Amino acid sequence: MVKIDFVNELKWRGMLHDIMPGTEDLLKNDTVTAYVGIDPTADSLHVGHLVSVMMLKHLQQAGHKPLALVGGATGMIGDPSGKSEERKLLTPEVLLHNVAAIKKQLVKFLDFENGINKAELVNNYDWTKDYNMLDFLREIGKHLTINYMMAKDSVKNRLETGLSYTEFSYQLLQAYDFLFLYQNKNCRLQMGGSDQWGNITTGTELIRRKTGGEAYALTCPLITKADGKKFGKSEEGNIWLDPNLTSPYKFFQFWLNCSDEDSEKYIKIFTLLNKEVIDSLIEQHKQSPHLRLLQKTLAKEMTVFIHSKEDYDASVNASEILFGSGTLDHIKQIDEKTFLSVFEGVPHFVINYNDLENRINIIDFLAEKTQILSSKGEARRSLKENSISINKIKIKEEYNIGRDDLINNKYIIIQKGKKNFYLITAQ
Repeated sequence: MVKIDFVNELKWRGMLHDIMPGTEDLLKNDTVTAYVGIDPTADSLHVGHLVSVMMLKHLQQAGHKPLALVGGATGMIGDPSGKSEERKLLTPEVLLHNVAAIKKQLVKFLDFENGINKAELVNNYDWTKDYNMLDFLREIGKHLTINYMMAKDSVKNRLETGLSYTEFSYQLLQAYDFLFLYQNKNCRLQMGGSDQWGNITTGTELIRRKTGGEAYALTCPLITKADGKKFGKSEEGNIWLDPNLTSPYKFFQFWLNCSDEDSEKYIKIFTLLNKEVIDSLIEQHKQSPHLRLLQKTLAKEMTVFIHSKEDYDASVNASEILFGSGTLDHIKQIDEKTFLSVFEGVPHFVINYNDLENRINIIDFLAEKTQILSSKGEARRSLKENSISINKIKIKEEYNIGRDDLINNKYIIIQKGKKNFYLITAQ
């Protein structure tokens, strides 16, 4: 039974871009099976995938049935949509590994176990691998003209730089996916990003021409940052959902560092908070923007949702070390992986563990042993100004540093002033 108006939910969240006529009535009057496709070009989803995954989440919450299609077949080809050059082709072994990894991640978002609208994972390799080329051309290719396929933006935008037949055929394969799911899973709606509109409507046209049936299309906007740059990337690259590729701390920081404008948009798209709560948060944020309520709420909701409450707590503790009033206790509460994430990019010095057996005066340590400071004179001045901390504890010039200053018997954090951090590793 439909519990929520799915299209209205997408509208107020800013998640609706294009919708085919009749789609809204279909969703209001019937329980609908719909799918989103994800090509396994890597062994993890990244935050750029989250928009379409959240569409499936809202669809299921509205009482409809979601299909998550992992493109083991189309992943071998590469979608030209939004690309200026041809993708590198992946081996079948790599694709199989990627498919399995993505399936594990999707379980976090969708209920695959309960109810008549429980989610299903499907892989288009299963229904494509045994389809020979002659049969595909006779049964699928003949229904769509070259003129129709050439009119799609994903094709037109690539004609100048070059488009191989391999990528040109992608929209036929995606259209066949929709046809197969329509015939075998009663799937009448395909959803995706706005750059997929051409491929999706090719599927609805194939269904109409081959079966006489009606299928529908719905897309969400491509999400960008307020400065127009692509959403979902940091200076280091994609923000991945796999904690081994992007640590929970970095993931937390990604959301925490969003602009006010982006945070207002993202909290609607990527969290499950309802309209009343979000409207209240936005209003509170506007009253006191310096408190960064939207960013803090967004970072918490997303880190707990994708990782865990424990990862969120560790990220807050870690954040306090660099940006707040974090203490040695905060440092000791975080694991080594998070600890190293915090200090990635901070100047790093390596010293001999045995050199700390006999304590070293802090002035010699700063100016000679590590050369954190340029001279003993600068070290003395900084110490007299009370601007040097070891492991978040202020120290004086008579201090001697030794093994008992090591965190986990390995690390020392030196801080000069409020913002200058240095990481020492003893080995």
